[in-house]
Amino acid sequence: MTAVDYRGQTTLITGASAGLGAEFARRLAARGSDLVLVARRRERLEELAAELRARHRVRVHVVPMDLSAANPGQALAERLDALGLHVTSVVNNAGFASFGPFHQADPDRMRREIAVDVTAVADISRAFIGQLRTAGRGVLVNVASLAAYQPNPRMALYGATKAFVLSLTEALWEESRGTGLRVLALSPGATRTEFFDVVGTDQAAGGTRLASPDDVVRTALAALDRRNPPPSVIAGRANRVMATLSRLAPRRQVIRAIGRLTAEGV
Repeated sequence: MTAVDYRGQTTLITGASAGLGAEFARRLAARGSDLVLVARRRERLEELAAELRARHRVRVHVVPMDLSAANPGQALAERLDALGLHVTSVVNNAGFASFGPFHQADPDRMRREIAVDVTAVADISRAFIGQLRTAGRGVLVNVASLAAYQPNPRMALYGATKAFVLSLTEALWEESRGTGLRVLALSPGATRTEFFDVVGTDQAAGGTRLASPDDVVRTALAALDRRNPPPSVIAGRANRVMATLSRLAPRRQVIRAIGRLTAEGV
């Protein structure tokens, strides 16, 4: 395989109104891909779409949508069919987290978190992977997290959702071999986005240095451009070391160490 040629492609990006989603949009537009931008905030999407159309002369379609609603994959597929759009690549980036002891979590927020972080990723992947495999020249990127590599006290649900995304995506990588579709689970660590505004505290970063969205997306696109792309990639050397140590160290020690990082007062 050679580097991905995004010219003539149409890439669907969820969570595109800010952060990693907006950065993926900018990078892929610069490489010639038309875009379908999906998020709840229409105004943000329209601003980004106008910027990318003017700068890169690509077609950009805006689809405001709440991905916590039922059947987001089918709803998106129907919307795009009505617009006459055929997607060849997908970036499932939308997601959010909650912080605090699990027994104090708000049940409604929990349901939305599972809907966006788990159900929407699986549902959208299923809705489009058939046509991505048929096109055989694009990518499916599902954004997981460093949190996928170990349990996360005080972010227990978020870590579990991202472990699901990592496992699902690596399995799809194997199932899609030989089709031309490149499948990748991207696992960033703490990144300088609106993520912590939504979470409601910087403690969720565990005191670690924040990466830039640019560095994270560069890591993903470089992995996809390899001759033999991997099933998953972790952004940042320190994060890769941490993930490796979490696999080698005794499980009890790993869980307690993460718990100390996210404890109150860090």
